[in-house]
Amino acid sequence: MRNIGCLRYLLHTRPDLSFSVGVLSRYMQSPKVSHEAALEVVLWYLKGTCDYGICFKRAEESRVVGYSDSSHNVDEDDGRSTTGHVFYYADCPITWSSHKQETVALSSCEAEFMAATDAAKQAIWLQDLQGEIQ
Repeated sequence: MRNIGCLRYLLHTRPDLSFSVGVLSRYMQSPKVSHEAALEVVLWYLKGTCDYGICFKRAEESRVVGYSDSSHNVDEDDGRSTTGHVFYYADCPITWSSHKQETVALSSCEAEFMAATDAAKQAIWLQDLQGEIQ
């Protein structure tokens, strides 16, 4: 499982790995055979997508677009939901996140609101940053 550190480093330019690396990171203390197998799948995916990355292109429209999502109560260990968001600028991801929510959501609607709240915080930060740049 020492490869997890290397995978976490790749997350700086590979948002497509966020969820799988996040899940694998949860089991670093006591990995099981199934986690080793899942790591192998991620490594095979990496081998097939080694030319993926972030490429910024000049665009006519320069607006930030964001999306958020969550999965409700899929972690059998503690019942917490996984939440994530991604923001694009000129069709290129500029910031993203995937992590377990800090509290247990009682419904899928509540989990979605928690995800949207995290995304809104990031959107406010991006708006402030964009204001300082301009």
